[in-house]
Amino acid sequence: IITLSDLECDYINARSCCSKLNKWVLPEVIGHAVVTVLMLISLHWFIFLLNLPVATWNIYRYIMVPSGNMGVFDPTEIHNRGQLKSHMKEAMIKLGFHLLCFFMYLYSMILALIND
Repeated sequence: IITLSDLECDYINARSCCSKLNKWVLPEVIGHAVVTVLMLISLHWFIFLLNLPVATWNIYRYIMVPSGNMGVFDPTEIHNRGQLKSHMKEAMIKLGFHLLCFFMYLYSMILALIND
């Protein structure tokens, strides 16, 4: 969010912004997929079903990058067609989702410690 807002205010250029953001796309996809599979294996159905759409969206977004682009975030297209605003909105939604998941995981951990 901070990097995108810096780009919006012209504190950094599009190329450096996109390279910083693209560096974290693959670890995000892998991490979210691993967490989703772990929730499936541990039979936490509600959390698995909550994580599945976000993991699917991350994988879809990573796979559907056009062949000429630098990555999910492309410096030549980030200012076109309102992509900067949509990337910013997506980052805010993900921040809220991860905040919700953090408290759900914390509650589940405390509940598991109390029951044992």
